Amino acid sequence: MPETEILIRGAAAVVTMDGARHEIAGGDVLIRGGVVAAVGQGLSTTGEVVEARGCVVTPGLVNTHHHLYQTLTRAVPGGQDALLFGWLKTLYPIWGRFGPEEMFVSAQVGLAELALSGCTLTSDHLYLFPNGARLDDTIAAAGEVGLRFHPTRGAMSIGESDGGLPPDALVEEERAILEDCIRVVDAFHDPREGAMVRVGLAPCSPFSVSRDLMRDAAVLARDKGVMLHTHLAENDEDIAYSLAQFGCRPGQYAEELGWTGDDVWHAHCVKLDGSEIELFARSGTGVAHCPCSNCRLGSGIAPVRAMRDRRVKVGLGVDGSASNDAGNLVAEARQAMLLQRVARGGDAMGVREALEIATLGGARVLGRGDCGSLEAGKRADVAVWDVSGVESAGSWDPVGALLLCGPTRVTHLFVEGKQVVRDGQMVTIDLPRVVERQNRLAARLMG
Repeated sequence: MPETEILIRGAAAVVTMDGARHEIAGGDVLIRGGVVAAVGQGLSTTGEVVEARGCVVTPGLVNTHHHLYQTLTRAVPGGQDALLFGWLKTLYPIWGRFGPEEMFVSAQVGLAELALSGCTLTSDHLYLFPNGARLDDTIAAAGEVGLRFHPTRGAMSIGESDGGLPPDALVEEERAILEDCIRVVDAFHDPREGAMVRVGLAPCSPFSVSRDLMRDAAVLARDKGVMLHTHLAENDEDIAYSLAQFGCRPGQYAEELGWTGDDVWHAHCVKLDGSEIELFARSGTGVAHCPCSNCRLGSGIAPVRAMRDRRVKVGLGVDGSASNDAGNLVAEARQAMLLQRVARGGDAMGVREALEIATLGGARVLGRGDCGSLEAGKRADVAVWDVSGVESAGSWDPVGALLLCGPTRVTHLFVEGKQVVRDGQMVTIDLPRVVERQNRLAARLMG
């Protein structure tokens, strides 16, 4: 039986992100099965045709850091104007009332929000498991929404009584953590090209887990062939904690415990110094840059220009929806570009570099050589953006308009060759019903 074909035809520009960074005016993308069959002009098919006149076509965007469960705690009054540690202390008790339903529905909402902003591949960092919640809940949600998913089994093991930040009720015994890490990797991780689910291991942060757990997780991840993820050097408090508790900066702490290398990516890295940037460049360690969250919590501006200049792998992350409080990935790309200009001048980062970080950069951070660009043989993860509307009316460069003007919502989205968004609407789930369910759960938590 022949594979299904879809031809995306006649785009104002196709942004390939191939090795030469070709952009094709009047371009077409031919999808066959789950892969890109061809990119060019004047392509034909006997299958479905999606007209892309007035649109920019890009690789699907890649989100390298999120806490999907936090979509249920957006704009919480006690956390709106707090720094990181105070923000966490406000929200921990609320998160402690979550269970499997809250994890599943909040993940559906967060994943749909990402899809509507052009995201086809996302990681997630779930590090608390109250009342029977499991990583399985978010994986099930991703399966229904249809995004490519890289969930990470997070953990917290040092509670307040032992000098940690989280309440004791939200921490786990370290042996149980490692046993469940083995379970979820064995059950869900797919190392094959084109995988829809890959699993990583992700102790939450240096201030919520022990040295032993960090070290043991690194050994286990390499034994299982999966990636490692955590938070690192997010703000000044984070640096002060590392110096006081460990006698070194976060980068040195990570290196000592085996937390650098091509199979590791760290979230935030706002406060990395020059020596730590060199360490990441030398070791191939990746960074998830979360510009909106860093602004929201007042953490600072990550030295992305310096990282990129040293060839550190950098991707984008929307971070949790309680510290952003949105999950719009194309807006994140714009914010990343603007912040580097604030820090380093108007020529510090252009639209095309920001789009590269949002696509190919994120794919490289997550170890997905099969994603991130529109080339024959790559996975058919494709975003189609209508730049003919009021947001970009009068623009001279359609690709530049995508970040400088808008839109911020995708018109069509394909993941593994399957349509997830059509004409700006989700087609895989009944989103209004999911949102209604989410709001009922939020009201119950507030009550």
